Amino acid sequence: MMDRQAAMRLYLAVGCGAAIGSLTRFLSGYVIVSLLGLNALWSTAFVNVVGSWIIMAFATLTGPDGRMMVGAASRNFVMAGFCGGLTTFSAMSLDTFILLFEGDLPLAATYLISVVGLSLAAAWLGYLMASRLNRLPADR
Repeated sequence: MMDRQAAMRLYLAVGCGAAIGSLTRFLSGYVIVSLLGLNALWSTAFVNVVGSWIIMAFATLTGPDGRMMVGAASRNFVMAGFCGGLTTFSAMSLDTFILLFEGDLPLAATYLISVVGLSLAAAWLGYLMASRLNRLPADR
């Protein structure tokens, strides 16, 4: 069982990571929609794909066979906090249902399948890249 101080550090790490991840998601949406003039669907897709890459790469680098030794607070800051705040399954669901309510079944299906597929592909790429880094000789 975790002592009270360690638990508070963990909660603070997750909360700070989530705040930074959510702000990053918001700013990404602003850039993609307001500055680039793209549809909001692109913003949701972007953060989900990037977040999938980050969480898998970090999990692989900091796992039992990883080359990075980090504590529970750091690992949860990135994975539960930052990536949890950055990615947004709920917005993807909302976007899909809006497309369905507007009667655009082909776009809704394409969007949903594409975002999930690209997110899984990004996670796989993150795993492959981090696994390769894990196999490199350590610096002395």
